[in-house]
Amino acid sequence: EALVLGIKTLLYSARVSLEEEEEELSGGMTWVMITVSLALAVALFFLAPLFLTRLLNIASPILFNLVEGFIRVGIFILFLRVITLMPDIRRVFSYHGAEHKAVNAYEDGATLEVEAARKYSTAHLRCGTSFLFAVLIIAIIVFALIGLPALWLMILSRIILIPVIAGIGYELTQFGGRHTKSRLVRAILAPGLWLQSLTAREPDDSQLEVALSALRKVIEVEQDEEAAQASS
Repeated sequence: EALVLGIKTLLYSARVSLEEEEEELSGGMTWVMITVSLALAVALFFLAPLFLTRLLNIASPILFNLVEGFIRVGIFILFLRVITLMPDIRRVFSYHGAEHKAVNAYEDGATLEVEAARKYSTAHLRCGTSFLFAVLIIAIIVFALIGLPALWLMILSRIILIPVIAGIGYELTQFGGRHTKSRLVRAILAPGLWLQSLTAREPDDSQLEVALSALRKVIEVEQDEEAAQASS
């Protein structure tokens, strides 16, 4: 449900953006891009670590999955560091930081203005970066329960168990978002917050204004929808 909602939200954002540029994005092309992106992510972060670990000829199931997990996390961090070398991606990450500032300001009850939102953190406990890191760690535990079956079973498990692992990661991230004052929760989620230093950078005021404007628009749309439902 959360994945479908996220994809619908991304498609809505893309549609609104392209309307301003008088361009059109077909539904078929969109789903092709999403499918290809997911396939590449599975290959890079789940299948590649498996094959690399098999090259080490590790007999212990626990040690095998620990090494595979560390390789997976290492690939993820290396991937983030490499893409931050691209100016366009660094700019995207600055907008990501602006988004977090806007959401933090909103959840704190502050006014959605640049002056008020500027002081807030670029980190957020429910960030997608923290979610992805949680998924990578949970995968170590889940795959360790499988042991060392035949290669085809290991490949299959790395694919079909992704929704289960993602679901656990999502619930953990949401739990952290509901218990932001807990030191234990923050300690558990600290690595994910640290990774946000790569993916959520300090924005300038113009980027922060874009994030605040987008949030104000979302609130306006939701209020209009609620009013329409109430009157129907």
